[in-house]
Amino acid sequence: MAAVKILSFLVFAMILSMSHSQAHESNWGDETVPYTMGPEKMTKLHFYFHDIVVGHNLTAIRIAEAPGTNSSPTFFGALVMMDDQSTEGPDINSRLDEIHLIMGMSLVFTANEKFNRSTISVLSRNHVTHTELEFEIVGGTGYFQFARGFISAKTYNGTGPNPIVEYNCTIIHPRKISFY
Repeated sequence: MAAVKILSFLVFAMILSMSHSQAHESNWGDETVPYTMGPEKMTKLHFYFHDIVVGHNLTAIRIAEAPGTNSSPTFFGALVMMDDQSTEGPDINSRLDEIHLIMGMSLVFTANEKFNRSTISVLSRNHVTHTELEFEIVGGTGYFQFARGFISAKTYNGTGPNPIVEYNCTIIHPRKISFY
């Protein structure tokens, strides 16, 4: 019961703090002009992952662990890398989805004064064999706080071991952010 009282106290203190901030900042709850991307769609997908953890051709392997991982009932501290195939049906020989890489990166802007030290965070899949790709923008900092959007990437010069890839970024973000 003590934990519940502490939690209740923290929530109460947070509500009081928010109310106090509202009284001192006249624009605390102001809304910006909303924007719309058009009507939304719902898409349902159905497929199968083949998670092979025993036998030959493993698709999930523990790559790191903490000292107590093996004695933990929940395997706390285990880091597992998976490379499961996704197929159209439950048979591993049914149609296979394309193989791709997971890509996580931060684009840091330094040459432009307006965007200096701002970032765009990307977490996406990368079909390395394709010459035209799309990557998801999942966040950002600085000028691009709360960013979302996508990057269209196209191989500009792929002849040789060091291809040049052209990026066109479509970024949706608030016009102005102020926390103070």
